[in-house]
Amino acid sequence: MAIHTQESLSGFIASEPHLSFTEKGDARLFVKIGQEHYRREDDGSFTQTETTFHDLVAFRKTAERAHQRFAKGDKFVAEGYTHHYDRTDDTGQTVKAEEFIAKKIGHDLARTRYTVDRPRRTQATDSLDAGLEDAALSPGAPRRAPAGATAVGR
Repeated sequence: MAIHTQESLSGFIASEPHLSFTEKGDARLFVKIGQEHYRREDDGSFTQTETTFHDLVAFRKTAERAHQRFAKGDKFVAEGYTHHYDRTDDTGQTVKAEEFIAKKIGHDLARTRYTVDRPRRTQATDSLDAGLEDAALSPGAPRRAPAGATAVGR
């Protein structure tokens, strides 16, 4: 069977995460993200050039989890796809636009210091999609010893 791959996007959260709901009642997260760009010099060093800003959205459980866990300035890595669409600008003109639809998103371990706190595995809590995530991650839930993970940088 072939390896499943998708587009990825990395950067930093440039705006406060905004959670809203679609007409169907699905959670929708919107954030502006920034991407720093660099130019490699002849001597092997890198020079920072422009920073670009883009829209990132997520839906349903991914939106809810990201809204709980991300703040402005956090570094992230996301998997998903780019959605191209037409929108109307302030002058009433139709313009091309794009946004990244994040199916999965997490903190960038190469640029974030954090500790992994794993809940005790049971059949009922084995899947975050089972809707039991909050109970399994609550402060009073039984846990095995947390695994520490520290990354260089920030």
